[in-house]
Amino acid sequence: METYFSAFKDAFLGTVDWTWKSIVFDVPWYTNYFWGLIVISLVVWGLEIVFPWRKNQSIIRKDFWLDGFYMFFNFFVFSIVISGFYSVLALLFNQVGISQSSLSLLDVSGLPMWGQLLTFFVILDFVQWFTHVLLHKFEFLWRFHKVHHSVKEMGFAAHLRYHWMENILYKPLKTIGVMLIGGFEPEQAYIVHFITITIGHLNHANIKLSWGIFKYILNNPIMHLYHHVKELPSDRPNGINFGISLSIWDYIFKTNYIPEDEGTIELGFPDEEQFPKNFFKQLIYGFRR
Repeated sequence: METYFSAFKDAFLGTVDWTWKSIVFDVPWYTNYFWGLIVISLVVWGLEIVFPWRKNQSIIRKDFWLDGFYMFFNFFVFSIVISGFYSVLALLFNQVGISQSSLSLLDVSGLPMWGQLLTFFVILDFVQWFTHVLLHKFEFLWRFHKVHHSVKEMGFAAHLRYHWMENILYKPLKTIGVMLIGGFEPEQAYIVHFITITIGHLNHANIKLSWGIFKYILNNPIMHLYHHVKELPSDRPNGINFGISLSIWDYIFKTNYIPEDEGTIELGFPDEEQFPKNFFKQLIYGFRR
C-alpha cells in the first residue's frame, strides 16, 4: 500500500511542479503546454476576429468565459488531480505483467522520427475517433458528453469544453494506443500535442476553412460545425462527423455529413432546455438519473 501511495504522491506533486514551472517559464519553450495553449488560443481567436465566418457573432460570444474556464480546468487542474491515479494504475499494470513491450503490435523503431510521430498521430487520432463514437452511442456516456454539445455559439475555446469524465475514458484508451506502438519513445510527442491543439481550436473556431481537397483527410470547421447540429439527420440518430484531427475515419466508416456550408445551423441537442447553464451544475448533471 505504501508503494501505491508513494506513486500517487510523486505523480501528483510532479505534475503540480511541472505546471508551476511552465507558468514561470522554467521549462523548455517547446514543452511549455501552459503558454503554448495560450499562444495558440490567441492566434486562433485573432483569426476569428479578422476573418469571421458568422459575421453577426460577437467577438466575446455566448459562454466565451465559461469555455475559457473549462479549457484551463480540463487541461491543467484536472490533469493535476488525476495524475496520481494514473500513476497507480500504471504500477498495477506493471505488477500483473502488462507493459508496452507486452502489448506492442507495431514496431516503428526502424522509421525516421517523422515517421514515428506520424504513426503516433494517426493511431491516437483513430483511438479518439472511436472513443468519440462511444460517447454518442451509449446513453450513460452521452450524459457527460452533453457538456460539450451544450455550446450554442461555436468558437475556439469550445474545443476544450467537456466534462472531466471524458478523460476517464479517453486517457486510458490513448495510453493503450501508445502501448501498441513498439520501439517508440515519445520524447518529441510535444509536436503532435501542439498540432492536435491547433487543429482542434481551428475546428471549433468561427472561421470558414475546408482545406480544399485535403478536407477528406483533415477535419475542418465546416465539418465539425455539423457535428454540433441540434437536429441530426433521421438516419444518423447517434451523430455525424466524429473526427478529432482527421476526417478520414468519417469518410471510411460513412459517418460524414455536410449538406451545406453557410454556418447558420442551430447547435445543441433536443432536450437542452433541461441542461444546466453553470459549471458546477454541469459537473454533476451526468451522475443524476
